[in-house]
Formats: sequence, C-alpha cells, structure tokens
Amino acid sequence: MRLIQPLQFEEPGDCPYLPGRKKRYEFFLAGQLDGVELSRYLAEGWRKFGLYYFRPACPDCRACTPLRIPVAEFTPTREQRRVLKKAASLGVNFGPLRLSDRAYAIYREHARERFGLEANPEEFLLNFYLPSCPAMQSEIVVEEETAGIGFLDIGADCLSSVYFAFDPAYAPFNPGTFSILKEIEQARAMGLSWYYLGYFVPGCRSLAYKDRFHPRQHRDWRTGEWRTVDASPHP
Repeated sequence: MRLIQPLQFEEPGDCPYLPGRKKRYEFFLAGQLDGVELSRYLAEGWRKFGLYYFRPACPDCRACTPLRIPVAEFTPTREQRRVLKKAASLGVNFGPLRLSDRAYAIYREHARERFGLEANPEEFLLNFYLPSCPAMQSEIVVEEETAGIGFLDIGADCLSSVYFAFDPAYAPFNPGTFSILKEIEQARAMGLSWYYLGYFVPGCRSLAYKDRFHPRQHRDWRTGEWRTVDASPHP
C-alpha cells in the first residue's frame, strides 16, 4: 500500500441517512493496495471511492453498520427468484474497468433520477476509474445495449460492491436487486467467501433493500466482531 494522505477526520455535517443527525468520517488516501490489504480494511468497516478510504466516526451515532454476505450460504428468496426470472433476458458481463460514454451517461441519468444530483465527469473518473486496488466492472446488457453498470473491488477473499447505476428505462426489471444477485454469483464462481454490500442503516428507507438479503453478517463497532443476523434465508 502507498499512503498518499494520512488518517484524519472531516468536519461534522448533516447525515445523508437519518434526518436531524450529524455525520463525520475518518478517512485517508491510499493507492496500490493488494487484495489482502483490501480485505483487511473491508473487514474493519472501511469503504472507498477511488483513492478515498472512509468509515463513520460520528460522535453520537453508530447506526451505519457494515454488512457482508457469506457467499456459500446465500440462497435467493422467493421474491429474489422472481426478479431473476423476470430479468432472464438480461445479460451480465464481468471484466476489467472500461470507460465509455455510455457508462457515464447511465451514471449521470441515475444520479439525476434517483438522487436529484447533477453528475460531475471528473468525480466520476476519480471515484471509479482511478483504481487504488484490484477492481472490476459489471455490465447489464439488453440486446447489446448497456442497461446498468457496476463497480466492484476484489479482495483476497471477497468482492465489494462500490456502486451500481442503471438506466431508469429498465427500472421494471429491478436491476438493483438483479445486479446484487449476479455479483454474489460471481463471487461464488471466483471462489470468494464474502460479498460486501456497504453500510446498512436501520430506519433509512433508501437502504432498506439491503435488509432483504439473508443470511448476512453485521460488524459490531464496539467489539470489531462480525455477527450473523439471520442464519437462514427468508422464504
């Protein structure tokens, strides 16, 4: 690992997940992490975009809970199997990072439609195409047209979902859930143990979809231990 900027704390700001609360991240900038180093940081609750590694350090709240799925134990629920069946006509390709105009267009429209934000090309490049660790890209394809694009980091024992965006025109296929299911399949095919899905925040509606994946583990900020939330999948 090459440390570019040492660990420090950002100034507190408004929480993007829970109204009325303040958030603060601890962060550092680094490059050239190998898979073993990435796995260690993910297991310690860190997330990342590009060179920017961060995790919550909020003074009065620990609601952001690191979440990972044990790949070998995961079985889709009945609802998730319906998603797979409905999206059976969609193709999924995994491969190296590959910048394209279509990838940025999907990201831009997704940011506008989902979050009411205007995308920044420079930020897009820095977050997703300036890799600081082993990485790959997924593409959901409909009749040779890219309908969704995902960015994943590759640890020694895991895949980590960094971000996924899709063309709003394909929303009826539930591409968000579809992509997670396919990425879990990919992790299994690669012989990896874990699939990291970022933070789960109880009470946050925009992250409620993560509560539909079982079994999974949550990291206890106090002890540093990962604990199984549900040992058997819902029907």
